[in-house]
Amino acid sequence: MALKTGRGFTGIDIATGAYVAIATGALLLAFRGDGVPGWPWLLSAHALLVALVLLAPRARESGPVGRFVADWYPMLLLPALYGEIGILTLSAGFQNDLLIQRLETWVFGSQISYRWIRESPNVVLSWALHSCYLAYYPILYAAPLGLWMSNRRDASRHTIFAVMATFYLCYVVFLFFPVAGPRYAFDGAHNAATQVGPARFAAWLLDRGDSWGAAFPSSHVAASVVATGMALRYWRTLGLVLVPFTVGLILSVVYGQFHYAIDALTGLVVAALMLGLMQTAEATEPEPLAVANYGVESRSSL
Repeated sequence: MALKTGRGFTGIDIATGAYVAIATGALLLAFRGDGVPGWPWLLSAHALLVALVLLAPRARESGPVGRFVADWYPMLLLPALYGEIGILTLSAGFQNDLLIQRLETWVFGSQISYRWIRESPNVVLSWALHSCYLAYYPILYAAPLGLWMSNRRDASRHTIFAVMATFYLCYVVFLFFPVAGPRYAFDGAHNAATQVGPARFAAWLLDRGDSWGAAFPSSHVAASVVATGMALRYWRTLGLVLVPFTVGLILSVVYGQFHYAIDALTGLVVAALMLGLMQTAEATEPEPLAVANYGVESRSSL
């Protein structure tokens, strides 16, 4: 957010620094077991991220390029931050899928993520939903980038903060409450719905870049809904373009057996809370007072 401390740090800097501290703590806790593969590289990456946080205030004053990097660095590093989750959660040596499966059955009556694609192997539905699933990163970046390119810079910064704060919240849960998800807990479906191009491409991508233990809550759902909600608030046209893809993504994470339905539902709750907090924070943010508010006439009126 636009909030600055006395040293020029913004909300995104503070949130990023806090997350790095928590993730570093989780990394150090992992040494109680067999350690974490490649831990020197992870600690080095954390140190570099801390350096970025510390340099961000100065970068914002160095010109347009520095300002862009200082405002966008968490979004630019998002794939790396997500990739680290899988390393740390695997090293934790436990997962909570059984508990989440029981919760799924209690809330929905059955394992929807297992049943849906098997009981409704519709080619058209699968093509549409998996295409929306593949739109995940375009949704995340289209919202702040569209606002930035349309010269709505403060709105873009608020959106970056909201999206990244959502990710950080989800990632903290992943670190200390890992859930592998139905893609790992159940056998994969094999029918006409899983053979369409978008479904096969999604499976190929996940085989090469998924993070084990990052299922509950669904950060896919939470962050996409936040990004779309912020776009709707600041540039309604952009938000309306993103809405159908976001709705499709919410359904796709369950239909494609990527998340339990309870993961998606919890992701929606996280998104609603974040959007509510953002609206409350912006509504209570003090506005600069004009000269007239002090009862002083401007020079032109004298």
